Amino acid sequence: MSQTSSPPGIRLNKALAQAGLGSRRGVEALITAGRVQVNNATADLGTRVQDSDLITLDGKPVQVNTDIRLWLYHKPRGHVTTHKDPEGRPTVFDNLPPQMPRVISVGRLDVNTEGLLLLTTSGDLARHLELPKHGYERTYRVRVRGDVDPKALDGLKNGLSVDGVHYGPIEAKLETQMPSNAWLVIRIREGKNREVRKICEHLGHTVNRLIRVGFGPFALGTLPEGQAQEIKGRALKELTQHI
Repeated sequence: MSQTSSPPGIRLNKALAQAGLGSRRGVEALITAGRVQVNNATADLGTRVQDSDLITLDGKPVQVNTDIRLWLYHKPRGHVTTHKDPEGRPTVFDNLPPQMPRVISVGRLDVNTEGLLLLTTSGDLARHLELPKHGYERTYRVRVRGDVDPKALDGLKNGLSVDGVHYGPIEAKLETQMPSNAWLVIRIREGKNREVRKICEHLGHTVNRLIRVGFGPFALGTLPEGQAQEIKGRALKELTQHI
């Protein structure tokens, strides 16, 4: 019995997502709106592409990355996680090594948060890592003002609600108590907007330094500030097999 071969290339929506233009759902909206062309012809959702094809978005060439790539990046404090900032502040993407391709961030760290940020060429991988249902743990070292009650930290294990927003179970431990400040280690799995800061403020403590040191299986380690380290091999393969 003859076997029908698969059409060459990959689906356009997957190619655009891997090029860092958004999730597959997001790039499908671009295709449906007629903004994407392949070899000078308007594409549709069934279009498949290869590396040799000319792909444009709004008339501008798109570099397709058929290989999903992932980096650890040590975000400096004071940099915003956006490609352009209307206030003119330095951005994460302004200072990446010049040999890196166009990448998107896995979630965001606010301007005053430093530490581990994941960067990828794949919108699909970014979305997979961001979704709370996949349960990737985020680990932070947090410096707060005042004396911390360990019992109050233990009470976070069952989650809590702050200003109508519910936060799931939180693991929080007192690492070091100093005369006027304390260092905490906080682990969360949801990554809601300013979650760590809001939780600490709810307990009566102002955060004066916030460092993300872990995301899922990845750790910041000794990676220097402003530097990127690419993840390859088995660690990347285990992640990409889920998307």
